[in-house]
Amino acid sequence: MSVDSENYDADLLWEEFHGVVNMTSEELRAYLLADASGEEAFPAETDLGLDPLGRGVLQVLTKRKTDLTKDDLDTMRQVVDLVETLDDRTDDEARRLQLSVGHDPLRAT
Repeated sequence: MSVDSENYDADLLWEEFHGVVNMTSEELRAYLLADASGEEAFPAETDLGLDPLGRGVLQVLTKRKTDLTKDDLDTMRQVVDLVETLDDRTDDEARRLQLSVGHDPLRAT
């Protein structure tokens, strides 16, 4: 793959990612912290029990397109694929999965 096509893919992925992630970083952070606290409050681990993919989304949301790493692109692909896969599901589990990566399926676009 040429550098130009890689940049094009990254540009397209950037647009797709920001099209499905409809929560702000503050909203996502609050959701992840609340979800991680669960019934037994925060675990002792340093990552606070946060979903790894959700943490990756938070990192991507703080970056400019030009600062993305390969790991960031992988995170973005996973999020777009996950949201597209769960698009037709309306159960609570699917909604929680989508919320954990910054997509609120009940929010009007």
